[in-house]
Amino acid sequence: MIRGLTRFNIVSLTFGFAFLYVPILLLVIFSFNESKLVTVWGGFSTRWYSGLMRNQQLLDAAYVTLRVAIVSSTLAMVLGTLAGLVLARFSTFRGRALFTGMVYAPLVMPEVITGLSLLLLFVSLDVDRDIWTVSLAHTSFTMCYVAVVVQSRLVGFDRSIEEAALDLGARPAKTFLVITLPMIAPALVSGWLLAFILSLDDLVIASFTTGPGATTLPMRIYSQVRLGVTPEINAISTIMIGVVATAVLIISIVQKRAIVQRRREERMAFAAS
Repeated sequence: MIRGLTRFNIVSLTFGFAFLYVPILLLVIFSFNESKLVTVWGGFSTRWYSGLMRNQQLLDAAYVTLRVAIVSSTLAMVLGTLAGLVLARFSTFRGRALFTGMVYAPLVMPEVITGLSLLLLFVSLDVDRDIWTVSLAHTSFTMCYVAVVVQSRLVGFDRSIEEAALDLGARPAKTFLVITLPMIAPALVSGWLLAFILSLDDLVIASFTTGPGATTLPMRIYSQVRLGVTPEINAISTIMIGVVATAVLIISIVQKRAIVQRRREERMAFAAS
């Protein structure tokens, strides 16, 4: 038995992980079911995956979802990086507490409130709701996650390298682009992928801010599930699980390399001192 783990803890962990992952595993298994009945196993088959290629509604929704996720995560990376830079580098300025609260507010704000407030904003501005309003809405709540990741990286950043570049005559903008930005690149990649996953998975905020012709894949799946689960829904859900799992794996690898790089920088700074 592993030291520190009792039998009760092991049983609790087993039931906890089973409760979380057994339903996902069953969904993946039944996506390869030959039968049209999603609860009756009729043999192994990939017919429902090939059937997805002929389901134009799901394909259109997947295309919209990818466009929204790419646009919103890119905007969130830019804005979140700037916000994280301000929070990490400017410790005292008038309105910092208000700025910090506004950056972190979407982390704890219920999605219903966020979606409703954005809907009222677009209506008051007389903006037609389409793919761009959904992208802006996703940017508004994903940029805070990027800001947190970037800020945590900049807090432990060795600024002596920047100071050396400035002493050698480099301008602050060039120092940021040539020195700082490449060194915090793992945090930017992690933030972008995190924003991409959150946008890919969102249903509530997209439901408030979408319009005709901008139905995302979670919205399409939810509308079809209300009429009954089909094997094609299992197949497209399995693909989404694969995409999210791949993104999470990439984030873990990037963050691990960032930790190794940070430790190398600390050893180099210690040796130089």
